[in-house]
Amino acid sequence: MAFSPAPGAAQAAPSGRCDALPADSIVALAVPGRPFQALPSPDGCWIFSAVNPVAPEGQPNARPASPAGVTLLRYRDGRLSLVRVLAMPQAPAGMALTKDGAILAVSHNSGTSIVDVARFTAGRDDAIIGAIPEQAGAGRVYAGISPDDRTLFIADERTRSITVVDLAKARTPGGAASSVLGTIPTGDLPIALTFSHDGRWLFTTSQRAPEALRWPITCRRQGSFDPSEAPEQTEGAILVVDVALARTAPAQSVVNAVRAGCNPVRLALSPRGDRAYVSARAENALLVFDTRQLVPGGDTSKARLARVPVGTAPVGVVVSLDGRRVLVTNSNRFAGGADDRQSVTIIDAARVAEGAAAVIGQIPAGAFPREMRLMSNGRTLLLTNFNSQTVQLVDLTRFGVAK
Repeated sequence: MAFSPAPGAAQAAPSGRCDALPADSIVALAVPGRPFQALPSPDGCWIFSAVNPVAPEGQPNARPASPAGVTLLRYRDGRLSLVRVLAMPQAPAGMALTKDGAILAVSHNSGTSIVDVARFTAGRDDAIIGAIPEQAGAGRVYAGISPDDRTLFIADERTRSITVVDLAKARTPGGAASSVLGTIPTGDLPIALTFSHDGRWLFTTSQRAPEALRWPITCRRQGSFDPSEAPEQTEGAILVVDVALARTAPAQSVVNAVRAGCNPVRLALSPRGDRAYVSARAENALLVFDTRQLVPGGDTSKARLARVPVGTAPVGVVVSLDGRRVLVTNSNRFAGGADDRQSVTIIDAARVAEGAAAVIGQIPAGAFPREMRLMSNGRTLLLTNFNSQTVQLVDLTRFGVAK
């Protein structure tokens, strides 16, 4: 099932506006490498994309043809253009912007860079103003900033932990070197870093539960499509972190753990904050949770509300501003190549209890659509196609997702 652009659908806003709709239903721009994530500036005029280097074709062990870095893209008149690339010490992954758009935190393998956005957009050579102390083998993959801009959280996949950083200190001259407050223990491969709207709770995902929980082995290995294959790992978990406690006693700040299917990765909240939507990558499904039951005082046995089957190996999740639609990338990262054409599933949030019947359409994407965000106008979807090496914009009004 797929939506076609609706007759008479809204067209791009007048020339020069950063909140213009894309010039076509889908606009894609090739970038110099594999884009992991892309974030729009608060005004929508700039897009920052973390790009991984790519070796020359047919030479997997050769020196990459392009450097690892963050690309600066300009958005005007419904179109994207590449302005410059800010080199990073290692291949960048997840990023986070402060609410005012002044500071960009970029996680990259063992380290994290603090970027002054005004300097970056002005083309200055001193845009990187600080570096969080490196942790060898951490596998830093995601970053999140608390709603009050005080604290940076970094998901360290390989060390089963989340690093907590005093961001107010890290953004001062020389402050980053001593800004780490400690680490939060998790299960294997923590990823999502999503804050409750009031900033009290941090919801994170671990692809496998912490060993101390002793959950049963129920999930097959990732990438397996053989239903007869024996399970070899536990379910993953949503871990609930007390943000205030994480600033003072991070090792004791995990206050709840809830089963979240096989290899849960991304987590997005509804506009009201009452629902959490989680992509369960090894289940090819979107799981829906009641956030009131996730936090202390709730009944975790009643937290899970629904399961909606989607495409292969889903990753990214976004909720429309009105909460009526949920979008999920069908990423299929375990097969295929750069020429794949995958999709984003459109789900009716009011029908998630109906399972597959909640799926009402698809949006075309490239190969390995990985991360999504809404632009400032709430009607444009920003998407990275990791293996296609493109950043894509989608006019959601033409696919029935926004008005």
